[in-house]
Amino acid sequence: MPLKKTKDLFEELIQDKRSVYSSFNVYFEDESRFGLFTRNGRALTAKGIKPVCPYHHKFENLYLFGAFSPVNGSSLLLEMPYCNTDTFQVFLNHLSELDNQEFKIVVLDNGAFHKAKRLTIPKNIGFIFLPPYSPELNPAEQIWRVLKKSVCNKVFKSLDELSDHLCDTIQKTITNASVKSITGYQLFLSTYQTIFDL
Repeated sequence: MPLKKTKDLFEELIQDKRSVYSSFNVYFEDESRFGLFTRNGRALTAKGIKPVCPYHHKFENLYLFGAFSPVNGSSLLLEMPYCNTDTFQVFLNHLSELDNQEFKIVVLDNGAFHKAKRLTIPKNIGFIFLPPYSPELNPAEQIWRVLKKSVCNKVFKSLDELSDHLCDTIQKTITNASVKSITGYQLFLSTYQTIFDL
């Protein structure tokens, strides 16, 4: 998505919103699955010694929905039991209320439930869809990388235990400063700053 195209998409989305909203923001949105099946990661061991890590072979999952702003570090993370249109609707409703005087430009992928006909998009949210098959353009993926690293080589006996661990990790690591640092892709920030003369 070249800069000119990105700028055009942003301007088209907000052209009739400037007189309605007092502030504007950009959020990157994505979902990720976390489960009880142990994720293998790197382990430190002596040379020639095969590392031994705890392991749990159980297929139960929860999902995290997240939206992250590279502009001011604002974020919203919600745990959901499923990843579908209904849970995405719940997430959008919460995101809308995060600051209902702010118009949110939400950059997201082309997941089917992101485009479901029965989805009701709040008035203060507008979507910009990334090109197909381009997760590298969505810095929300980097937030998941941080969280998934925290569960590597760990065994969780239940989804409640996994949820508690994720909540603790989020509170410690997903701050306004870290969100700005992780998601601050210059392509989008430059476009945002150009449009709003920052």
